[in-house]
Amino acid sequence: MGVGGKFWDLLKPYARHEGPDFLTNKRVAVDLSYWIVQHETAIKSSVRKPHLRLTFFRTINLFSKFGAFPVFVVDGTPSPLKSRARILRFFRSSGIEISDLPVPEDGVSVERNGAFLKCVKECVELLELLGMPVLKANGEAEALCAQLNLEGLVDACITSDSDAFLFGAKCVIKSIKPDSKEPFECYQMSDIETGLGLKRNHLVAIALLVGNDHDLNGVRGIGVDTALRFVQTFPDDEILNGLREIGKGNADMVQDISKVKETDMIDPYENSPKSKSSHCTLCGHPGSKRAHFKSSCEYCDTTSAEGCTRKPEGFKCNCISCNKIRKDKEQQKLENWHNKVHDKISMELNFPNDDIIEMYLCTSHVNFIEDGGTFLSWGSPNSEMLVDFLAFHQLWEPSYIRQRMLPMLSTIYLREMIEKTEKTLLYGQYEFNSIQRVKIRNGHKFYVIKWKKAVHTVSIDIDTDTPEDSDMQQEDIVEIDDSIDQLEEYNVPHSYVHGGCWFLLTDENMDLVRGAFPDAVDRYLKEKELKESKSKKSSGSKGKSESVKSPGIQKNITEFFQSTKVQFHATGGEEQADCSKNQDGVISKEKRKISSSNLPKSVRRRLLFK
Repeated sequence: MGVGGKFWDLLKPYARHEGPDFLTNKRVAVDLSYWIVQHETAIKSSVRKPHLRLTFFRTINLFSKFGAFPVFVVDGTPSPLKSRARILRFFRSSGIEISDLPVPEDGVSVERNGAFLKCVKECVELLELLGMPVLKANGEAEALCAQLNLEGLVDACITSDSDAFLFGAKCVIKSIKPDSKEPFECYQMSDIETGLGLKRNHLVAIALLVGNDHDLNGVRGIGVDTALRFVQTFPDDEILNGLREIGKGNADMVQDISKVKETDMIDPYENSPKSKSSHCTLCGHPGSKRAHFKSSCEYCDTTSAEGCTRKPEGFKCNCISCNKIRKDKEQQKLENWHNKVHDKISMELNFPNDDIIEMYLCTSHVNFIEDGGTFLSWGSPNSEMLVDFLAFHQLWEPSYIRQRMLPMLSTIYLREMIEKTEKTLLYGQYEFNSIQRVKIRNGHKFYVIKWKKAVHTVSIDIDTDTPEDSDMQQEDIVEIDDSIDQLEEYNVPHSYVHGGCWFLLTDENMDLVRGAFPDAVDRYLKEKELKESKSKKSSGSKGKSESVKSPGIQKNITEFFQSTKVQFHATGGEEQADCSKNQDGVISKEKRKISSSNLPKSVRRRLLFK
């Protein structure tokens, strides 16, 4: 949830939609609880253990397709305030209203239900088998994600809890759209500061006013729009102290603070008279109607003989006196609005809650943030144990599991090949063979790499396809634009047997392939350029040959008539003369017979040249 009300709608105009390369070679902290809840609500009734299935596929594709280095964070022991909020939310969802709910004592917390904790435990075990780092927060997972981002240990956070900004996050990825060329909906704290003028303390103040995960109620009668307008009148370093003073009933002490911008401005009407001078009822300008009747005033653009013009409907005088009065009214209206907000805040008991403020501004959500994040390390998957784990929990075939693991293994292999020059084998069996083609999926380009199984290697069961399904005879560039979830099962490698040899086809990041096999990339680009030049030449000659159509193609009536006419005039010699002599009488009779009939013209034409 995060901040109450419609806080995300407030930030929506400042969202950035980033492309697939946004997380390439970047560290990203993932709120695992957010993933699990999302999985359970998405496909709860159709898939066995959806939290394991989607965590498996999303982790592999986040690592291999998007090139990110994910760090997974799980919730720790919730605070007493969070436990109280959970109890209250449960009663509200059950339709039970409770006016006074006791706060749990320190050291006593309300854990999530046992089924959810079991899901978290299984996902953690799966991630550790995949070689992913998993951290446990002291309290909220999004708080630790934000701390990692604030201290520069990760580049972004993946969570839907808006209070990540309150904990200090700089970049939050709220959602990942599967079938989009810009899959990441990203929010930068710098954009929020520029667009709304809000900093971290401002956001904390809004959360206190509208409600949050630790205080669901907030201040009664204050929504997001009112809270935004109110906190924008305070400097960032004074807003929290101002709320404390208002909560104590000392609203007069914060009047000057909330009007810093107004007092800094020069008032042009400071020395103007407070009472309104007389105005003409005809034109609405300063002066009497009698004086304006004799001669026009200085504000009306008329001759003295005509007098003043009648004021239009909705006319407002812009003289110093009228402007001063209008400004005073607006100021009084603003003060009345502030007083109403102050009254609502002062009516709340123990507002603001300093424990909530301290929790949001705390920077120690884990016990071992040190050494520049050296504890964040990514290892290789434990393949055999992973196969056993998924075969037990998901009832998948080992060959199916190994095939789906290959994108992650090939990404690790290419990264290792960039760092070291000695040749090794992918999965201990396959060696690099060639670059087949370029694949474009949702505007993102990949190299389709062909791997050949090395001789004298131990065979491991992997799902195979027929050679016809192996994409061996595809074009150099193939574009695919489907609606399969990019973070689920989309990038399935193809394995097949051809000519007695085993081959794999995988989609790989183009930069990784160039870094690992630069010579192969150069060779592929040269061959592609040569093919394109040959195809241009052949297309030119083919265009000329297409002008002469094959006689075996059935022609329409117009083409048939023209071609027959040309052939008739082109033939010569004695054969034509003899035929003309012998058939003149017959043709003339048939022409007269046909022309005299009542047949349509199109039918008569066919009979003439049949």
